Amino acid sequence: MIAGEALADGLATPWQMDMQVPASPVAEQIRSFNVILFGLEALITLGVLGLMGFIIWRFNAKRNPVPNKRTHNTTLEILWTVIPIVILVVVAVPSLRLLFFMDRTQEADMTIKVVGHQWYWSYEYPDHGDFTFDSVMIPDDELEPGQPRMLSVDNPVVVPVGVNVRVLLTSDDVIHSWAVPSLGLKTDTVPGRTNETWVRVNAEGTYYGMCSELCGINHGFMPVAVKAVSKADFDIWSQSAKQEYARKEGLTTHVVQAPAEVSQ
Repeated sequence: MIAGEALADGLATPWQMDMQVPASPVAEQIRSFNVILFGLEALITLGVLGLMGFIIWRFNAKRNPVPNKRTHNTTLEILWTVIPIVILVVVAVPSLRLLFFMDRTQEADMTIKVVGHQWYWSYEYPDHGDFTFDSVMIPDDELEPGQPRMLSVDNPVVVPVGVNVRVLLTSDDVIHSWAVPSLGLKTDTVPGRTNETWVRVNAEGTYYGMCSELCGINHGFMPVAVKAVSKADFDIWSQSAKQEYARKEGLTTHVVQAPAEVSQ
């Protein structure tokens, strides 16, 4: 039940010790790589612990009343230099493969642009009418039943399931970071620069994240919500959104609550 609820809601669960249930190919590979690293770390820890136990047992004062004064062992010094290098190489190969895999997709079916602001997000859909809208956190006193506190937004990102989505990210003020753990997403939005990532959501649901870069006093109040729907529902939504969020000439205005007014 816990795993199913986590997948449906894209949320961490109380007392959860593992990563969030992966809901995209990138998140699946991140979790698999984490399992590999954890197993490798466990083996290293147990190996060092066993070596220390052997040294304590074999070379204690009772067994060795006259200590050995030898200070160098060429074979041992070569081993403790080469073994860490081999471990790093073993880790580097899947790590680099994962970095290249999560960087960008060559076969994107659609593009979404993410713009970070202090302290909310704007989303643009250039392939579906070039409309744009803002996404702001819902205050505590306006939350509806089932909406998670400090993670729910008024306008979530909507994407179709099973579609490669190119995500272009930038910012108009300071560095933010657009992150959704269950989708394996975490990319900085930098003023004057366009970064790129991608996502393909495996199942319908709403997946939550938040800004993961210290961006000012309201850093903790700019969550991310990605709503994955069927392709048919996405087509219906995009048509209605194109009318609702029709791009206006000039700058769009947006009023953000002052820090003192943000519900804590």
